[in-house]
Amino acid sequence: MAFPERFSDLPDYAFPRLRKLLDGHAPGGEPIAMTIGEPQHAFPAWVGEVLAANLDGFGNYPPNEGTPELLAAISGWIGRRYGVTVGPERLMVLNGTREGLYNAAMALCPETKRGRRPVVLMPNPFYQVYAVAALSVGAEPVCVPAVRETGHLPDFAALPAEVLERTALVYLCSPANPQGAVASRDYWRGLIALAERHDFTILADECYAEIWRDVPPVGVLEVAAEAGADPERVMAFHSLSKRSNLPGLRSGFVCGGPEGIARMRQLRSYAGAPLPLPLQRVAERVWADEVHVAENRALYGQKYRVADAVLGDVPGYEPPPAGFFLWLPVDDGEAAALKLWRETGVRVLPGGYLSREVDGQNPGKGYVRVAMVAPTQEMQRGLTLLRDCLYG
Repeated sequence: MAFPERFSDLPDYAFPRLRKLLDGHAPGGEPIAMTIGEPQHAFPAWVGEVLAANLDGFGNYPPNEGTPELLAAISGWIGRRYGVTVGPERLMVLNGTREGLYNAAMALCPETKRGRRPVVLMPNPFYQVYAVAALSVGAEPVCVPAVRETGHLPDFAALPAEVLERTALVYLCSPANPQGAVASRDYWRGLIALAERHDFTILADECYAEIWRDVPPVGVLEVAAEAGADPERVMAFHSLSKRSNLPGLRSGFVCGGPEGIARMRQLRSYAGAPLPLPLQRVAERVWADEVHVAENRALYGQKYRVADAVLGDVPGYEPPPAGFFLWLPVDDGEAAALKLWRETGVRVLPGGYLSREVDGQNPGKGYVRVAMVAPTQEMQRGLTLLRDCLYG
């Protein structure tokens, strides 16, 4: 199925589609939800204390771009994590990365590129917001396969020159959702060089960057700084949802060049809502603390080992180097999800719901996505049921 020309003609989002597929059937056992990537580990115990101490801030309009203290905390984290120094003019606080990923297209995508409809590139599978953002600004979404043969990352350089010359924006998620693939330093360096050659902006979705198995993923900001790239060439998006188990805080940030950030701030001033002041105070404290992040990562380390033990003998199983999803090969993702639900009560997401058919091929159709967010014992039970049902 090709992309429609209009946002209003898009099909249902993945989870309404999943409900239509499964909810008319009784589960074959006690339900185990392994679909949505909502972290279940505890967030820091002191979050409530910081919030309570700043409740009077709900009586004030919050600053549009973020408080100076929060911007300083974010800048400090970027310096510690990536060795890059950025000033407040290169930052904006977000209501979660989804807001920023969408609004970046609204603020930065030109109406035309070289006199023609601009192109927005994205991996396939992809986070659905990328496509909605492209369609909302009248751009042409172009999905590039992110499959086993390409290391589950898109080979943008292989695209025809005609497409690259019309490209205005490129979305890339690293660590990738759903496959967990990590863009290497060489990959980022090559993509930045391609952006310089064809004059486009990279929108780097790095919200899973702090959940990794062995080695911390390299970030686009550090590679861009090493290469001496124009700061306007890249925008990096980060969030506290996964790093700190605070999806309900809706706190993230974008870091880019001063001009691009100014345009996003201007859009926010007309059409957005800054993060409430008490929540900014919480975020300030959370970005400054690494103890809870290491503890959280250790819990995911246990889950990686459980997944390897349960699924290690499954043909085609690839242990993810980062993130908290498993991307498991099956004959047909929709049929597998329905069979699993009806026979065991385990609920997973068909991979085809996260990707689009291009030239008759949907790269997600032969997969299911499994979220490793449930408590470890429940996750182990779910994976064991999945293995026995789909691969036994």
